[in-house]
Amino acid sequence: MPIKFENVGIAVRDIEAAIAFFTDLGLTVLGRDTVSGEWADTAVGLDGNHANIAMLQTPDGNGRLELFEYIHPEAIETEPTRPNEIGMHRVAFSVDDMDEALRIAARHGCHPLRGVATYGDAYKLAYVRGPSGIIVMLAEELQGR
Repeated sequence: MPIKFENVGIAVRDIEAAIAFFTDLGLTVLGRDTVSGEWADTAVGLDGNHANIAMLQTPDGNGRLELFEYIHPEAIETEPTRPNEIGMHRVAFSVDDMDEALRIAARHGCHPLRGVATYGDAYKLAYVRGPSGIIVMLAEELQGR
């Protein structure tokens, strides 16, 4: 059976703030909707599922991010995910300019967890705490690999 990656879905507390952050980084909004009804209850497994959603895409067209803000049932706040917790905890993006990406993130009040690291002679890496506590990994490939 062939399989193809579709998207990463992330529940956010403020969809407008999350869209602003990710579009500032360079993603584009493919579409927005409000979803509810029996099909949504069945697909997601929540009775009365009702959410605002937005599908975003990376400039190269290969990556998609689905953001959703719950209207019902009420969203449940959790502690921000830590990098060593089991389960999905981050979304990663390649950037051409780490400094510029960090300036964009800072405009949204989002800052690195610790700083920028260099992985060998291959990448500059930074984990940024994004909107709704999402961990966003930024990776700049170094020249001369």
